[in-house]
Amino acid sequence: MAEGGSSEIVRQASKWSIVWGVVLVVIGILAIAAPFLAAIAITAVVAWLIVFAGIIHLTLAFQAHGAGSVIWKVLIGLVYICFGGYLIWHPLLRVAALTLVLASLFLIEGILDIILYFKLRAVRGSVWELFNGIITVLLGFLIYLHWPSSSVWALGTLVGVSMIMSGLTRVMLSLAVRKIQSGVEAPAK
Repeated sequence: MAEGGSSEIVRQASKWSIVWGVVLVVIGILAIAAPFLAAIAITAVVAWLIVFAGIIHLTLAFQAHGAGSVIWKVLIGLVYICFGGYLIWHPLLRVAALTLVLASLFLIEGILDIILYFKLRAVRGSVWELFNGIITVLLGFLIYLHWPSSSVWALGTLVGVSMIMSGLTRVMLSLAVRKIQSGVEAPAK
């Protein structure tokens, strides 16, 4: 009896995981189709998270001990709120700024991947780390070289590709879980 219940739980969980995976793929395709709109939406979420962090800082400031701590924490909270608010009201600036941060992140990540390759080169298959590092450096360099015009496509396209890959991975893993579950149930019958 318990085995049938757990089987149904796995089936329901994998069904919702597949649905979520398909939703991610569809949103990813839309992000690639309209990368600039996707970039504006992504950066709006980041800007609102910064404002929310500022509100949290303000709330926690009054739990600090000592007047100096309270003043300092209130100032930090206000800076977060002002910075987040500024980004909310200037969508093109936030897209350009986040694109520049992304380019820097890719350059640093790629360089670190290349360094890691030289530490791992004796390991079989480590050439993939070098390949990943070179591609990541080139992508970061291309985004940086064409900045700020790369802001129009970079964020939305990259997030779209990431969402598609996440969605496909989720669907495939969920289908694999279902297949394993079916294989476990078959001998029991």
